[in-house]
Amino acid sequence: MRNLAQIASGLMLVVLAGQMVVAQSGTPAGGSRQPTDLLPRDQHEGMTISADSYSDPNRAREKFGKADPIPLGILPVEVFLINATAQPMRIDVSTVQLEVHFESGQHQDIDWLPVGEVAQRIAHPSGPSNPHAPRIPIGVETGQDAKTDKMLEILRPLALNVSIIPPMATLHGFLFFDLNHNLSLAEHASLYVPNVTNVPEKKPLMFFEVVFGKS
Repeated sequence: MRNLAQIASGLMLVVLAGQMVVAQSGTPAGGSRQPTDLLPRDQHEGMTISADSYSDPNRAREKFGKADPIPLGILPVEVFLINATAQPMRIDVSTVQLEVHFESGQHQDIDWLPVGEVAQRIAHPSGPSNPHAPRIPIGVETGQDAKTDKMLEILRPLALNVSIIPPMATLHGFLFFDLNHNLSLAEHASLYVPNVTNVPEKKPLMFFEVVFGKS
């Protein structure tokens, strides 16, 4: 029969082993860095918006596979919405834009593409096989275009589709911007988010601007 010292030693080994497993799994601890800590961001009034521009073709291909939009000159941007307050926030995603800055000092605001249109462009990079056929409504799965539907199955779960950010929550997803094959513009761009509102107080927050790379 084992004595108490042997039992205590065994228990200590179990505890140490458990601590090693937790450390290796990357379980967050107080003060630990989160992946979004390394991304460009804008934050105020308890709200943080971060953005990750997938301008690297290899990285985009790994993320999207057959539904990679980069070859079409479409830039995917993963947007992180972090609400650190005790109240829900409302965001009007339809007003989010990519602001491209040129060396001349001018800039251009680019609206994001609906995910259905992105899927259709990827499925038919040369345009519809029958140019006289009626155009399928963007984002609608009809079963008549299997290629588009297949791309949509990949892209839709990854796309940003949110209107309310719950208290103490982080939501994220991709928005897609057509840069007309000039992906280098991503180095001189910023994500402009104008419409975020505190839900209970119906108080608009000041706009957010997340500056990429060399802007």
